[in-house]
Amino acid sequence: MTATLTILSDNYPSVPGLTSVWGFAARVEAGGHTLLFDTGSNGRVLVGNLAALGVDPSAMELVLFSHIHWDHIGGMDSFIELNPHATVVVHDGFSKHLVADLEAMCDRVVVVGRDPVELLPGLLSTGMLPADPPEQSLVLDVDGVTAVVSGCAHPGIERIVERAEAMIGKPIDWVVGGFHLMYSSAAQIDRTIRALQDLGVSRVVPTHCTGDPARAAFQRVYGEGFVAGGVGREIALTPRP
Repeated sequence: MTATLTILSDNYPSVPGLTSVWGFAARVEAGGHTLLFDTGSNGRVLVGNLAALGVDPSAMELVLFSHIHWDHIGGMDSFIELNPHATVVVHDGFSKHLVADLEAMCDRVVVVGRDPVELLPGLLSTGMLPADPPEQSLVLDVDGVTAVVSGCAHPGIERIVERAEAMIGKPIDWVVGGFHLMYSSAAQIDRTIRALQDLGVSRVVPTHCTGDPARAAFQRVYGEGFVAGGVGREIALTPRP
């Protein structure tokens, strides 16, 4: 079974008929499991895009929140209202008051510390990485696919990939999501691209807060290894050739 990632919320458009707003959310299907990564900035937009794509929110076993910023947790209430039985995964950087509220609304809440955690077979959290704000990312190691899904990469996308490779003991092929380079200089963008190449990353989907100059630079350097993001984009996370 091919692992797939579908972008449900993004500030870049892709599929006609879907709404694009600032933020990020994605559905990941891998190893027979389905999870939601972040919920974007707007619950009505998330729910509308789910309906337009024919995605059933109740089929998602788990929702992982990368960090506390509004553009990643804004659809939290709307999603939980549709699927209160999904396991909700946050980390120690989230307010204890919010965690308590979630525990009252959901069947199960997992609070991740600094150590990596396997959430489902082959689907792992990096653990909370220090940054402003602290953040966790999703790591896939399933059916020959290795991937990182990043919300905003506040700790640095290369640092996240380094952590993921140390966790699973093999190179990360796919890196998807926000790379947080929208305020970076051309030199900083170039250093980040070279670092990911040195780490063995061969396919990138830089979207959300990556910024237009960085996206263009990734496309120029990675060529066929670059995949455009955008809301509604479905990406087959194929194994490394």
